[in-house]
Amino acid sequence: MKAELFQVDAFTNRHFAGNPAAVVPLTAWPDDSVLLAIAEENNLAETAFFVPIEGGFELRWFTPRVEIDLCGHATLASAYVLFNYLGYKGRQISFTTRKSGVLKVERQGQRLSMDFPARPHNEVQRNLDLEQALGASPVRLLHGRDFVALFDSEDEVRALKPHMARLEQVAKHGVMVSSPGKDCDFVVRAFFPALGIPEDPVTGSAYTVLAPYWAKSMGKTVFTARQLSKRGGEIDVELIGDRIAISGSAVLYLRGEIYWDSSV
Repeated sequence: MKAELFQVDAFTNRHFAGNPAAVVPLTAWPDDSVLLAIAEENNLAETAFFVPIEGGFELRWFTPRVEIDLCGHATLASAYVLFNYLGYKGRQISFTTRKSGVLKVERQGQRLSMDFPARPHNEVQRNLDLEQALGASPVRLLHGRDFVALFDSEDEVRALKPHMARLEQVAKHGVMVSSPGKDCDFVVRAFFPALGIPEDPVTGSAYTVLAPYWAKSMGKTVFTARQLSKRGGEIDVELIGDRIAISGSAVLYLRGEIYWDSSV
């Protein structure tokens, strides 16, 4: 068996920045074990797979360990591949997902804008285990699918050096940290050791939680954000009711073919 594979740097307009995602277009779904094996072989934060369906595409995302319910940068990368390399002629692509509904991506010049659901989290009390894993005490802590730790300053967020083994024990999914930014509205770092991703370079899904929070805190709905990972990333975010518009650029790094035995 074989399929095309694209590797795309998402949420950036230059190579070797942003978040790399693998994109594998398919005509039909193989067994889930094959999808997971491909994602493990790629060894990137996420590999996206999509299959054509009526009105758009069905989209799924895998880390090297598990299938996940929502991924921003690999969705952006998938739309980028369809628009630029697979001949998709429309202005908007509809991706049907298994747990996050229909996600739409629209081409806006050289940038792509994704329409995602907002995911507000609830404020919770201090978590000493989490603080020990982060090596710092946030001023506010939220929890839903992920922990969200809020700090007063960008310097605090930038200086964090989490203990990944402890963080994996505390957070079954992930931990996002954020603060107001110096030259943008807010900054972000995101850690998912339980999913096999110690620090995610740029995390589109983080903004579905952070936009509602910062909208209440700052009294505005349109933001510029920066992810403070080593690779870095620039994101434009807008809260529109219960939806989030997340916009960014992408560049192609690799295009090729992958092969696997049909007995896998």
